[in-house]
Amino acid sequence: MAREWSLTRVFDVVGRAIPDREMIVWGDVRRTYGDALMRADALAAHLRSQALGAHRSRAELAPWECGQDRVAVLMHNRPEHVETILACWRARVVPCNVNYQYTAAEIAELFRMLGTRGVVYERGLAPLLREALDALGGSGGVDVLVELDDGSDAPSLPGAADFDTIIGTGGHVDDDTSPDDVYIACTGGTTGRPKAVLWRQGDLFVAAIGGTDDTDEATLRTRAEAGAGVWFPTSPLMHVAAQWTVFLAAGMGATVVLHDDRTRFHAPTILATAARERANMMTIIGDAYARPLIEELRRTPYDLSALAVLGTGGTPTSAGAKDALAELLPNVTIRDGYGASEIGVLGSGDQRGRVAQVQHFELAPSARIVAADRSRFLEPHETEVGWVARTGHVPLGYLDDEAATQATFPVVDGVRVALAGDRAQYTPDGQVVLLGRDSLVVNTGGEKVFVEEVEDALKRHDAVVDALVTGRPDERFGQAVVAVVQLANPDAATPAELRAWCGEHLARYKAPRAVVFVDEVRRHPSGKADYRWAKERAAEAVDAVGN
Repeated sequence: MAREWSLTRVFDVVGRAIPDREMIVWGDVRRTYGDALMRADALAAHLRSQALGAHRSRAELAPWECGQDRVAVLMHNRPEHVETILACWRARVVPCNVNYQYTAAEIAELFRMLGTRGVVYERGLAPLLREALDALGGSGGVDVLVELDDGSDAPSLPGAADFDTIIGTGGHVDDDTSPDDVYIACTGGTTGRPKAVLWRQGDLFVAAIGGTDDTDEATLRTRAEAGAGVWFPTSPLMHVAAQWTVFLAAGMGATVVLHDDRTRFHAPTILATAARERANMMTIIGDAYARPLIEELRRTPYDLSALAVLGTGGTPTSAGAKDALAELLPNVTIRDGYGASEIGVLGSGDQRGRVAQVQHFELAPSARIVAADRSRFLEPHETEVGWVARTGHVPLGYLDDEAATQATFPVVDGVRVALAGDRAQYTPDGQVVLLGRDSLVVNTGGEKVFVEEVEDALKRHDAVVDALVTGRPDERFGQAVVAVVQLANPDAATPAELRAWCGEHLARYKAPRAVVFVDEVRRHPSGKADYRWAKERAAEAVDAVGN
C-alpha cells in the first residue's frame, strides 16, 4: 500500500540520518542539516505561539479552499529563506513565495489574493513591505511580522519580532503534520495576473521533490546517507523551480549552494562558486543565464571537473546556447527539464555533444497528451497537437478560484488531470516535442505560431543576443508576428535580414513581419520572459520588408 508523506516528516528523517552534513552553503555561511532543522523548529514554535497553523481539515474543504494560515516569505536567497519554509511546514502554516521585484501595489494585491496572515522578511525590504501594507489599509490582516537583520540601514517595522532572537530563544513543535497539508506555488504571472496553485504535500513530494508511491523511511534514510554531492541552483528561491530543486537535493542528502541574488546575475561569480564548491549539479534558466556563462567560459578557464550535469528549465534554452555549452563543457550532460507550477516536474531530455533538439522530452509515466478539445487522451502514434497533462498526483486547484480550478484541472476519460497550458505532440520515436504555451500563440492569417520556435530561430543568428516574440493586431492577418530583439551591436542586422533568416529555417508565415531593436530584452529575475513588456514594445516595431 502506498505511503504518503508530509514534507516535514521527509526532512526529519533526512536530518536524523545526516545531522552533521552541510545542508546549505551561502557565501561564508555553512549550515548543517541538524542546525537548519533546529532553527526551523524554533521559528515554527514562534509561529504557533501567534496562533498560526491549520484550522480546518482537508475533508471539510473544496479543492480551491485552504484551511491553513498563509505566511509570505519576502527574502533574497539565504539560509534563512530555506529555514523559514521548513518552519512554516512544521507549524502547519503555508509559506508563500513573493517576488521581491514586485512593486508595493503588486505585493499588496498578492497579499489580498492569498489572505496573508504573516510575513517573514529581510529588513532591507521593510520599506517595500510597509508601502504594501499601507496600500492594504494599515495591516491588511497581516498581524504577524518576523524581521531578519540583513545589515540594512532601513528602519524596522513596528511590532516585528526579530528573527535571530526567535532562533536564540529556541523552541519545539511536536509533529502533527499531514500529507494533506498544503503547499502553495505562486505563479510568476508571465502572461497575466499571478495565481496561487494549491498542492497537497503528499502529492507534491511525488510530483516534484523526488518521492514515489513506494518511498518509505528506510529508503529516505539510505538515500540521504549515500548523498547526492553538491547542487548549485543559480536562480532565486522566490520562484518555485529553485525551491523544488533545493528540496529535491536536500531530500537526497546533497549540500545545496545558494547564489547571493541581492546583486545581478554575474557569470564570473557563478562559475567561481561552482568551481570552489566542487558542484556536481548546477541549474540555470534559459538563455538569460546560459549566454553570460558561455561568454565567460570562452574568456576565462574554470576548474569545473566535478560538474557532471547542467540542468536547464523554467524557460526554453535555445539550441545554439546548448550546443555552445556542450562544446565548452564536453564532459557535462546538458539536461533539459520540463515542469510548471500546475504539473510539477514532468519530463527531461539529456544532451551530450552538439546537435541539440529543442524542447524534446521523455515524459514521466504520469504524463499524457490530451486532445485539443480535451475529450480524450492521445496515443503515442497520433500526431495531433494537444495539451500536456499530468495524471495521478495533481494539484488541488487555484486558491479561491473555482472557475480556474475546473478549467485547469478537468476530468478526461474519467481521470482528473492537470493542464499547464502547454501544447505538444508525439514524435515518431515516442518522445514529446513541446510546442509552447497556448496563451503565447500568435494566430496570424489562420495559422498558429508558437513563439518559442521563432525565438529559437532568431537566437541562432550570430547577431542576436536575445529575442522575444509576440503578436500585435493586424488588419490583414488578424495578428502579426513581431520580434523584440537585442543585437550584439546596433548595426549587426536589419529587420529584413532577420525576417529572411527566419524564413530560411521556418515556414514563411512564422517569420516576424515586424522587428523592434532594444538595448536589452527584459526578463524576470528568474530568467523567464516578460511578455507583457514585449507586447508593449511590439507597438514600436518597424515592418520588415519583403512581406
